[in-house]
Amino acid sequence: MSNIQESAHQLEVAIQESDEFKDLKAAYEKVMNEPSSREMFDNFRNVQLELQQKQMQGLEITEEEVEKAKSVVELVQQHEDISKLMEQEQRVNMLINDISRTITKPLEELYSAE
Repeated sequence: MSNIQESAHQLEVAIQESDEFKDLKAAYEKVMNEPSSREMFDNFRNVQLELQQKQMQGLEITEEEVEKAKSVVELVQQHEDISKLMEQEQRVNMLINDISRTITKPLEELYSAE
């Protein structure tokens, strides 16, 4: 294993051991262990995926689909456990984005150098 790959593996472990990831995992497990919460969350994710797939295929999203998505989002935002899960997911995404900026910094500096 190369030095860079080894560092990447260490980073993977560090992310899994981070408070952000542990909080996300706990929030996820709480939602998944409650059947009605899980059903609501799965419905939310399915609506999200359907709309993303349509966008990627260049298909038009109907007004009806937009309204359905809005109502599903409003519903999950009112659910305390799912709302907490989404907040924790956002924290992990921010962490990963920060890491990504750090990793890509050498390329950015290379291409911005004159």
